[in-house]
Amino acid sequence: MIIYPTIELKDGKCVSLTRGRLEEAAVWHVDPLSVAKSFAEAGASWMQVTDFNAIEGGSENVELVEEIIRTVGIPVQVAGGMRSVESAVRWIDKGAGRIVIGTAAVKQPALVQQLARAFPDQIIVAVDCWRGRVLTDGWREESMFAPIPFLRSYSDAPLAGFLVTDVDADVEDIEVGASEISVLAASTRHPVIASGLVRTLDDVSMLKYAGHCDGVIIGRALFNKTVDLRKALEIAVPEVEEIASFV
Repeated sequence: MIIYPTIELKDGKCVSLTRGRLEEAAVWHVDPLSVAKSFAEAGASWMQVTDFNAIEGGSENVELVEEIIRTVGIPVQVAGGMRSVESAVRWIDKGAGRIVIGTAAVKQPALVQQLARAFPDQIIVAVDCWRGRVLTDGWREESMFAPIPFLRSYSDAPLAGFLVTDVDADVEDIEVGASEISVLAASTRHPVIASGLVRTLDDVSMLKYAGHCDGVIIGRALFNKTVDLRKALEIAVPEVEEIASFV
């Protein structure tokens, strides 16, 4: 299971949101670039940067995200505002290891299919679930799609995977959310990254042994120090199974 330590940016600062409410962002008084480098130093093989200004159409964080990609030393998965071919291609050209597409995957599926075929294994589709429906526009709008049929609609696309968030679990019952995401993950052949479920190291263990999750996003828990990244990475390493010796 891959751990994706995550930085969420608003106006050049690290923030955390509850239920996607940009107006209620909790601001962490740390240097985003230093934090990003610390993820690599701790041993992370990937990280994610989410640009909340880009979701609103802003470009305030562009130079900062570019600097993180150039200097952090590990592949960066970039999320936020990927609603056109141009924006997606721009970030891939800037060196992003992968890009995450949410709203456009619901509203412009042909565009996402096109991008997936142009950039195989570099496109992640975000699936934000709430009350049995996929949400769009930063959790503000409810689509007509149920999660499993939505995942299956991309079954033939060469995606890098799905980033699945149970919006209810993001603030409420983590175990129920883990169960729901496990069911969704079992319905697709693509890798699934779980988001919004880690508060403690026990949650990392739960997701590892629940099965089907290929990765997990950890953001707020790293900033409020309820999760130590090095320990989380150790937990996520696959167990070495004993092999019976032959006589």
